Amino acid sequence: MKTMIITGAGSGLGKELAHLLSQKGYHLLLTGRTIEKLATTKKEIEAQGGKVDILRLDIGNAEDVTKKVEEISHTYNIYGLVNNAGVGHFGPFVEMDEHHITEMINTNVLGTLLMTKAVLPQLLKTSEGRIMNIISTAGLRGKVNEAVYVASKFALRGFTESLQKEYEGSGIKFNAVYMGGMDTPFWDNSDHVKDTSRFRSPRDVAEIIIEQMDQDSIIIESKKS
Repeated sequence: MKTMIITGAGSGLGKELAHLLSQKGYHLLLTGRTIEKLATTKKEIEAQGGKVDILRLDIGNAEDVTKKVEEISHTYNIYGLVNNAGVGHFGPFVEMDEHHITEMINTNVLGTLLMTKAVLPQLLKTSEGRIMNIISTAGLRGKVNEAVYVASKFALRGFTESLQKEYEGSGIKFNAVYMGGMDTPFWDNSDHVKDTSRFRSPRDVAEIIIEQMDQDSIIIESKKS
C-alpha cells in the first residue's frame, strides 16, 4: 500500500486532504509536533475503513526529520508528501516580532525544504511519486500587513517551480497549490481578517485540489462562488 505523508494534518486543510487521500486508497502517515489532534484525525479515518498512522515530528529540526524519514522508509512504501504545515503572523512589518519572523521562516520554508530533501530520494528510487506544496495565494502576489508571510510563500513558489524543472521526466509530480484564505481556526488569534464566513471551507478546497492533482499549479481563490 502506498504511503502519503502529510504535515499539519491535525486540522484544517491537512485533515481534509488526509480524508480524501485515504478514500483514494493511500495509507496515510500524519506528522506533527503534538499527537492529540493527529490522533483525532486518525480515529476518524479508521472509522471509515482507512489505514493511517501518526508520527511525532518537528519539521524545522533537520536531525529529527532526517532520522525519522530514514526510519519510516524501512517500514512504509513512501509514495508522496504533502507539505501542508504552516504558520502566519500579520501586521505592519516594522512591528513584527522577531520570534514570529523566525517561526514563519522555519516552519513555512525550512520545514518544507527539509521534509522534501528527506523524502525525495525515496521517491527517486522507484521513479514515481508526488510532492505537493501547500503555498497560498500569498505566493502569487504581495499583500498588506503580510510581508514576512508573503516572503515565506514566495520562497516556496520558487522552490517548487525549480524542482519541477530539475526533476522533469523523473516520474515525480510536483504540485504548487495556491489557495486563498479558508474558514479555519488559522485566524482565531488574529484580527487580520474580520469575516471568515466568505471564505471557502477546508473541505471545499481539499476537493478542488484532489480534482486538479494532474496540474503543476493549482490556484483556488478564497471567495465562495
